Amino acid sequence: MKTDRTPTSPSLTRRLALKTIALVGRAGAFSRRAAYPGRTPDGRRKLGVALVGLGNYSTAMLGPSLRKTQWCELRGIVSGTAAKRKQWAQDFNLPAGSVYDYEHFHALAGNPDIDIVYVVLPNFLHAEYTIRAARAGKHVICEKPMALNPEECRQMIAACCGAGRQLSIGYRLRFDPFHREVMRFGQEKVFGAVKLIEASLGFNYPDPQSWRFKMKEGGGGAIMDLGVYCVEAARYVTGENPVRVTAQACSFEKDRFVEIPETYHFQMEFSGGAVSTHTVSYSFCVDRLYAAAAQGGGWFELEPAFRPNAPSGRTSEGPMKIARVNQMAAQMDDFARCILDGRVTRVPGEEGLTDMLIIAAIKDAVRTGQPTLVGSNCATRKREPGPPAPIADGVEMKMKH
Repeated sequence: MKTDRTPTSPSLTRRLALKTIALVGRAGAFSRRAAYPGRTPDGRRKLGVALVGLGNYSTAMLGPSLRKTQWCELRGIVSGTAAKRKQWAQDFNLPAGSVYDYEHFHALAGNPDIDIVYVVLPNFLHAEYTIRAARAGKHVICEKPMALNPEECRQMIAACCGAGRQLSIGYRLRFDPFHREVMRFGQEKVFGAVKLIEASLGFNYPDPQSWRFKMKEGGGGAIMDLGVYCVEAARYVTGENPVRVTAQACSFEKDRFVEIPETYHFQMEFSGGAVSTHTVSYSFCVDRLYAAAAQGGGWFELEPAFRPNAPSGRTSEGPMKIARVNQMAAQMDDFARCILDGRVTRVPGEEGLTDMLIIAAIKDAVRTGQPTLVGSNCATRKREPGPPAPIADGVEMKMKH
């Protein structure tokens, strides 16, 4: 597989990112295409998406969702498996010139039908292929977790900003109406100020040979793939970033979990007075988000919470009667509209960096057995329901008792 050397880049500010997006909006790189007839609801040409990696998530979720999108459509694939390339090309009527293996990934740069590259690869490849896609002149969606560590996140942000392209992270739940509602409940104190959050996610992953079980490839097991959901949920329910974490890890099936812990437990504290507790695991099934307020015994919950397209919710006042949506279609359509209109995505690379800073602190707390500070200078600002401004660089500090 051909690779590019990852550059070392300085940290970027939100101001630089906004300046870059404004530049992208003025550039208007969408008028040159004629190969695809698809039109957006307002008559513009749909943006083209190329999926990089045709594993289960692409096959079961993203591919079918791209049949339902209104502002973008599948126009390319990248896979190392010839049979997959052939099948997808047939199923989506893709021309030969839009079907790539990894050796020829660089050829995407010359394909004007592809505007967005969606990186759906194992965690250790996220940084490399996001950077390469930006260098090829494409906007990027990178699946979560964004990268293996905060430094890779910073390099990805730098590459996309330097290329004048948007970087979005695959936080599909930010576009789900159930999760949008719990954001509103928490941030607007509908049931009172939230004091406790419980969010846990786990499933029994049967294949110990998977890259998820390898430290260098997965980055740490369930804390990476599943922990990011719980961290996200606590952030957008409170509208705050955590200021301190404690964490523990354990493994009982030691023959299966050789390089990574089987289960993580972690706790987060927020400056507004809320605390959260979480469990993530590759050995048992759990899928729940619960929040309790201080006044009057009010509460709200989603169960299931994080499974794709399947949330169900209720509150202390009764069930949440909300129509479900296709989360992935909503996510991709929103990104396409941001590009077309020159707006900033609500899930930029800085959000992925913030989560990776928090997860790095959780790992550190497991390693040291001590509480770990994750941010004391986070700037909050008024915005639509969602998480606060990302944690600034340089706030990974340990506090020893």
